[in-house]
Amino acid sequence: MAASAVQFKTNYAVEKKFEPFYKGGKVQLNKDGTQLVCICGNKLNVLEISTGAIVRSIEQDDQEDITCFVLSPDDEVLVTSSRALLLKQWQWQEGTCIRTWKAIHMAPVSSMTFDSTSTLLATGGCDSTIKIWDVLKQYCTHNLKGSSGVVHLVQFHPDMARLQLFSSSMDYKIRIWDLKSSKCLCVLETHYSAVTSLCFSADGDTMISSGRDKICAVWDLETKTPKRTVPVYESVEVVLLLPDSRDLIGRDQDTESLLFITAGSKGILRVWDSVTSKCLYAQKLPHTSQKSSEDEGDEHSLTHCLLLPNQEEILTVNAEHSIIIYDLHNLDLKKQFAGYNDEVLDVKFLGPSDSHIVVATNSPQIKVFELETSNCQILYGHTDTVLALDVFKKGLMFASCGKDRTVRIWRMNKNTGKVDCVAMGGGHTNGVGAIACSRLKGSFIVSGSQDFTLKIWTLPESISKASKAQTPALESLYASVTEKGHDKDINSVAVSPNDKLIVSGSQDKTVKLWSSSDLSLVGVFRGHKRGVWCVQFSPVDQVVATSSADGTLKLWGLQDLSCLKTFEGHDASVLKVIFVSRGTQLLTSGSDGLLKLWTIKTNECVKTIDGHEDKVWGLYGNKQDSAVVTGSADSSIVLWKDVTEVELAEVQAKEEKEILQQQELSNLLHEKRYLKALGLAISLDQPHTVLKVIKAILLEPQGKDDLEKNILRLRQDQKESVLRYCGVWNTNSRNCHEAQCVLNVLLTHETPESLLQYGSVRSSVEALIPYTERHMQRMGRLLQASMFVDYMWQHMRLTDLPMEKDSAPAPTPGLTLSLQENGKA
Repeated sequence: MAASAVQFKTNYAVEKKFEPFYKGGKVQLNKDGTQLVCICGNKLNVLEISTGAIVRSIEQDDQEDITCFVLSPDDEVLVTSSRALLLKQWQWQEGTCIRTWKAIHMAPVSSMTFDSTSTLLATGGCDSTIKIWDVLKQYCTHNLKGSSGVVHLVQFHPDMARLQLFSSSMDYKIRIWDLKSSKCLCVLETHYSAVTSLCFSADGDTMISSGRDKICAVWDLETKTPKRTVPVYESVEVVLLLPDSRDLIGRDQDTESLLFITAGSKGILRVWDSVTSKCLYAQKLPHTSQKSSEDEGDEHSLTHCLLLPNQEEILTVNAEHSIIIYDLHNLDLKKQFAGYNDEVLDVKFLGPSDSHIVVATNSPQIKVFELETSNCQILYGHTDTVLALDVFKKGLMFASCGKDRTVRIWRMNKNTGKVDCVAMGGGHTNGVGAIACSRLKGSFIVSGSQDFTLKIWTLPESISKASKAQTPALESLYASVTEKGHDKDINSVAVSPNDKLIVSGSQDKTVKLWSSSDLSLVGVFRGHKRGVWCVQFSPVDQVVATSSADGTLKLWGLQDLSCLKTFEGHDASVLKVIFVSRGTQLLTSGSDGLLKLWTIKTNECVKTIDGHEDKVWGLYGNKQDSAVVTGSADSSIVLWKDVTEVELAEVQAKEEKEILQQQELSNLLHEKRYLKALGLAISLDQPHTVLKVIKAILLEPQGKDDLEKNILRLRQDQKESVLRYCGVWNTNSRNCHEAQCVLNVLLTHETPESLLQYGSVRSSVEALIPYTERHMQRMGRLLQASMFVDYMWQHMRLTDLPMEKDSAPAPTPGLTLSLQENGKA
């Protein structure tokens, strides 16, 4: 009875998408710091910092990659440069290009900046030149030559009264240009590697420069000499002045000095005193304690750093394209967004109410997204790519495994949402590609590896208990049972709902059933022609579902180990399968990017959903069975919601509305209110009903006159619809009379100019002409036939002499026959 009450799902719709929105390059905040503009290939994305949503995308028509962009200080003008050597000015709030002009540079533009008044734009090119543009008057004002190599840094002095531009190129020198004379005033030499950023003091007399030579230089701009050199012992990408607020980090020791913040290859923010050259504060982050090496190009290294306008927060971007916001009072993490996920290998819902998702990307780090705000936690622990994840039933703990041959247990703090690693186990001799958690008590996990073995790991009781300590101690896991399970890589493992059985699927084309107590073999399922990618227990029946690279999925009975059903429909490998609708339906994902929804009872694929462009490695349903999440090799994560009830309600509402409208139409026809009936039928877009109304009008005593009056009283868009319907009616000889009547009214009373205003007049006329010619030919033939009958009838009456009634002779057989034939004709 319960199964019959289950409503089968018919469709899923996209509720939310986590797509790559930043692939490296410049980032810039708008005036009030609420939105972040960043480059993503050939388009710019605008990120709403409060929600993490992409509110706008600005895409170039020529599909050329954007090399650089700049937003003016007043938020009015956005300019982009592309590899096509074009500069484009955008109305960025609407995403429309208002002006395009040639950059005049001989090579792509590598750096751009606006002056403080938002009127002058400086562009530094890969051709060693700098151009300055008057954005308002739209012309080039300066062409500055003398740099060596790519000009990767241009910046105006904040005091525009000085009319100075600072630049740096591949010769590691800082040049100061006088815009009045268009000459280089001075060349500042102290760096031995690329100069990465400049910042200026409030009075404009002091400048701090940073470089990849691991130093920051403090300059006196009046004498054009370096005051001092601060060794920072890391390749510095950005230097920023710390605001003067007394409660900010580092100000507790010195409230007056010029303090600055550096960001670079170590991946941490540090506060320095420009007078004493001392580091006042350095961040302590998880990855710094995990990895002591400070290699250049490390994935944690910071590439960009911006102060938010409220002066209370700082935004950083690292080499993995993560955007991180810290509190400037203590440099604690406030918010984090993942700009690029790379290939998504697995994804699961997390949290007691499925408020988060945990994602394994092609990286040693695990990402935990909060669905409401898109805020992302990055979990450090694994030292190589994480391959699989599984979440315990309560939703607060999950297990992970990876190429580093280890398994880890992570626990989420129910109150804060913070996730910590609480246990780790090692013992496999190759990468661990499959993991499954016990379903009842959360007492063990099962792992399957590329070393062909299965391991059961018993969890200590202390792990499952919520710890009040902020940093729980990392416990060690030990395998209680190990068994060689397959002859090739194990791709998937699953635990039965009662925790008594384990099923595993492998590249050796077999699926094996094991006892969870001692990993003793219960049975083997054979039937797939290629490797098995996923295995799954039914939540209600003694059934196992398997999916394979042979493009099929199969259902197996646990009693006799037989194949109960085979589902064919995917044209490529079926990578994941899950049960939905209380075990009555299956949802699968394939390497072709498609999702398919199957009804088990009928073996029917009821819906194919195209939501990804590459292999869908991750597929998981929430506890309420109302949503699923998918992760793909196209770097996107999609949250799908079940819209079966919504669509059913829409269909029912539509049917009810149609019934009411049909009843209203019937009433209008009965009351002979033809104009309103015509208008209603046209609004319903029902050509047959409109024809029915026209036929009813023509049946009236003054039908043609009434039709003419009603047609002429219609609006232009309604007349256009009727003209379009005429093309359909005119194809049938039964309805051509009504179509020609309407056409006659329109052609008689509408001028050619007004008819040309109709949007579909061309297609309507093209459809009307051939059938009208055919009707004319048919009417001509009919007229000729009728004239012949009339002629014969007249001649018969003339030759037939009048006689008395009583003496009328019997008609001759020949005459009778000819009359019958004429009657038939």
